[in-house]
Amino acid sequence: MKFIVASLLLSSAAAFNAFAPKKAAKVAVPTYNVEDLPGILAPVGFFDPLGFAAKADEATLKRYREAELAHGRVSMLAVVGFFVGEKVEGSSFLFDASIKGPAISHLAQVPGEFWALLAIGIGAAEQSRAELGWVDPKDTPFDRPGLLKEDYSPGDLNFDPLSLKPEDPEEFKIMATKELQHGRLAMLAAAGFLAQEKADGMGIIEHLQSM
Repeated sequence: MKFIVASLLLSSAAAFNAFAPKKAAKVAVPTYNVEDLPGILAPVGFFDPLGFAAKADEATLKRYREAELAHGRVSMLAVVGFFVGEKVEGSSFLFDASIKGPAISHLAQVPGEFWALLAIGIGAAEQSRAELGWVDPKDTPFDRPGLLKEDYSPGDLNFDPLSLKPEDPEEFKIMATKELQHGRLAMLAAAGFLAQEKADGMGIIEHLQSM
């Protein structure tokens, strides 16, 4: 009986999958033993001074890692944006070269149409990420909000236009660690840039040139 039920379930899943869009090959979803996760480097090792990991189950750890990767990627873009935005201010063809001053003041100077396009772009990206990685809210237990799918590896958005993602698990772990380390540094850098420009109203490039 169990075999028959399992066969029916598998055949049903296969029928639905025939109409689903093709997906890129994925690296195997890692088992979430905190000591084996990417991002752990000597001499610090596993750094969790507040003990978040000790209180978390596997699903919660996956959500933490997804949040860390998302914030790290946004921060890397933000750091590049600080430098590029301040370097081309007053000389770019965008917005009639009217955007000036430190980077934290640039968004306030752009026209409303840009805000609409920005909101639509961010919303579309987040919608795609949610559909790919998150369990549908109607199927999520009320005490487990934000539950990720079991077969979803945090940060794996099937976006690899240059085919840089290694197929070998060990090489993938090394690359994932590099991304995490760059993202962590970028989060600190972006926070420092925001605080510095807010404190004295000078751009980051202006600071570097005055040293």
